[in-house]
Amino acid sequence: MVPESGENSPMRAKSKARRAPARRYILVIDVGGTHVKFRIGPRGAIHQFDSGPKMTPGRMTRQLHKLLGKQRYDAVSIGYPGLVYHGRIAADPYNLGKGWVGYDFSTALERPVRLINDAAMQAIGSYRGGRMLFIGLGTGLGATLIVDGVVEPTEIGHMPYKRGRTFEDYVGEHGRQRLGNRRWRKVVRKVIKDLRAAFGADYIVLGGGNAKRLKKLPAGVRLGGNLHAFSGGLRLWDAHSGIITPAAAVREARKHR
Repeated sequence: MVPESGENSPMRAKSKARRAPARRYILVIDVGGTHVKFRIGPRGAIHQFDSGPKMTPGRMTRQLHKLLGKQRYDAVSIGYPGLVYHGRIAADPYNLGKGWVGYDFSTALERPVRLINDAAMQAIGSYRGGRMLFIGLGTGLGATLIVDGVVEPTEIGHMPYKRGRTFEDYVGEHGRQRLGNRRWRKVVRKVIKDLRAAFGADYIVLGGGNAKRLKKLPAGVRLGGNLHAFSGGLRLWDAHSGIITPAAAVREARKHR
């Protein structure tokens, strides 16, 4: 089983660039509503720059080229804060600029690229077996279920929750600012309980910048960390990780037609 999260259309490059690259030379990019973070390999320094509502994919890749300079990388993993369908961006993000759908990252970054939802990428890096639900508490709300290595990203954050508002409206950053920390923590605990019951999760991992704001974690819940996003990005190129993304499943099915 090959852990494939989808690749952009092939770029004009030497054939060796399309092979599974050495794991230490993977450029992992974690795109967020506030910052874009990136690192090369498992031990490279983590760098970041501001994103926000004016951040387009073109601006992002130009900034990456500027900051990366001549550093070597053989392939790229991108965690994207929005809907990714079979390894391709299906909708522009809520908290960034326009133009993400159909953007050719492989050509822009001059390497093979694998795309996955950002919460799913951090979930993959956090996974330790069984039935795990990852909940990302950041600018928005991300949720990914992994069952026996099979990754199922969700769009639960944009589903209606109550009083005409979505889950994200309550537990995302705007919800925290509207409710205040004390009420926000109470709502988060309730949402965690509801989602755990709905998905039948063995355990829950909380990630995202606001996870640390919870003073006490419910039973069966542990904190993740931003480093898990980078671990997940490396796993996307690791043929022995045991992780099957939706794009990987599609590719395997096509092979056996």
